[in-house]
Amino acid sequence: MMITRLFDKKYFRFSGIKNFGPHFKGLKYFQISFFSGFVFFLLFALSSCKIKYSFTGASIAPDVKTVSVKYFPSFAPLAKPTFSQLFTEGLRDIFLKQTQLNLVDNYGDLQFEGEITDYSVQPVAIQGNQTAALTRLTVGVNIRFVNTKNTTQNFETKFSRFADFDQSKGLSSVEDQLLREINSQLVQDIFNRSVSNW
Repeated sequence: MMITRLFDKKYFRFSGIKNFGPHFKGLKYFQISFFSGFVFFLLFALSSCKIKYSFTGASIAPDVKTVSVKYFPSFAPLAKPTFSQLFTEGLRDIFLKQTQLNLVDNYGDLQFEGEITDYSVQPVAIQGNQTAALTRLTVGVNIRFVNTKNTTQNFETKFSRFADFDQSKGLSSVEDQLLREINSQLVQDIFNRSVSNW
């Protein structure tokens, strides 16, 4: 308020300063230049921030440019043979869709590798007002993540997701659909853990 009042022509008149004349223009230009300079400084400060954010909530340092995802082999005896490819492609796709990182075959700034460790089918106990017997498909993966630009974010963690289905349908009739649902949840969990710090 005081700065605005200082450059107010009426304030000078009421303060007893007369014949201000052409000097007012110079002060007015100074006021505009000062404001423009402040805005420029603020934008520069924001643009030089160490972390950049995407609309998905991912926080990725500006010096991180690439990501590599190695093929995930399956060590789970019951796993469907096609799931390794489904999972690997799903993890690659989420980074292509939700970040501006470039996908490379090896030695990315962010690196993922691991294996499918669990693929199990078990009955689910009937609870409450349930009338149909359910069966649960559970898939687990072991993830080794390396951030070459910030090694404090490296981790090795197991991720697991499951989906239930009506036992009367049989696994073979619903397996592909369940795997798509589980895979979508798994890759989102891994994405959040690695670049969203969830």
